[in-house]
Amino acid sequence: MSNFKGFTDSESFTQLPDSLFHHLLSQIEDAAELKVTIYFLWRVEHMDGPFRTLCETDFAPKDLGLLADEIGRGLEKAVQRGSLLKRRPERSVEGSQREADVFYFLNSPRGRAAAEAFAKGQWRETGKVLSTPPVERPNIFKLYEENIGPLTPIIADTLKEAEDLYEAEWISDAIEAAVKNNKRSWKYVEAILKRWKEEGRGKKQDRPYTEEDRRRDIKRKVDEFFKK
Repeated sequence: MSNFKGFTDSESFTQLPDSLFHHLLSQIEDAAELKVTIYFLWRVEHMDGPFRTLCETDFAPKDLGLLADEIGRGLEKAVQRGSLLKRRPERSVEGSQREADVFYFLNSPRGRAAAEAFAKGQWRETGKVLSTPPVERPNIFKLYEENIGPLTPIIADTLKEAEDLYEAEWISDAIEAAVKNNKRSWKYVEAILKRWKEEGRGKKQDRPYTEEDRRRDIKRKVDEFFKK
């Protein structure tokens, strides 16, 4: 057994359903079933789109420490238990059905809806189904933890939303500005980003968000309110 060196300060976290701990953990006796179930939950957490699904070949033996036949056994037990759903489309991408076209979905409201649509062939509307590998941890998470504070599920969701709204360089620079001004809070960073987005980011705007900026923004909002 190799010694684990411990978790790092910049770890990301995968959300797991409480049912896994309240019910499944005490019921699952097969290590292969437990491993494929946890691995599945981890993989789909990093996927986008309505069809968060994996096929058997997506379960990496090296990552799981299992042989191919053990992975197959674990998946079948998870399906029998009801943790996962096993589905195949009406026709494969090439027009014929093959075992490789069998996919697994989480047995949740969202997963059941996706599995039903997948089985009916409605997955074609979004293009060929691809089981994407886990993406690397967004750099914004590391920046936040290294410069502002511990990462929580709520903060993680907020940061993901920010990545959709602002350029990565903007976020990095805004966090740097917050550190320089000793204002280590996401609200402060977000205020800088909103100002850059509203006013445009040029040399004049490419500066820290000061207390004077905050008062000016408040006055502007009050003036806009009374003009309505």
